[in-house]
Amino acid sequence: MIGLKGTMNVIDNSGAIVAECIRVMSGARFARAGDEIVCVVKRARPINPNLSGQAASQKVKKGDVRHALVVRTKKEMARPDGRYIRFDDNACILLNNKKEPLGTRVLGVVAAELKQKNWMKAVSLAPRII
Repeated sequence: MIGLKGTMNVIDNSGAIVAECIRVMSGARFARAGDEIVCVVKRARPINPNLSGQAASQKVKKGDVRHALVVRTKKEMARPDGRYIRFDDNACILLNNKKEPLGTRVLGVVAAELKQKNWMKAVSLAPRII
């Protein structure tokens, strides 16, 4: 459950490290795995001034406001078969204007609820779905 001011790790290669939720797009009070949020980048990798072109343009910097997809939550989620699953951290991946992942790689596991909510591009980039 990610609410207002909730912080999470960014697990893609967009350049962001930590993001803070400032709005839940579903209209609910909290976001769960598979929900879209608006977040602000709190910590980012430094941008190399020698880079130019597409590699530098895709990077995000501290203070950028972006849409993101929640992929893991600490709060447990009930599965239809009766099991509960929870993760060690809150994590998200940043999205572009077309609701596609901003990075080209996802660096950790994601919840299976993304597949149910039709985030197939994010699921295909993930190394493992739990």
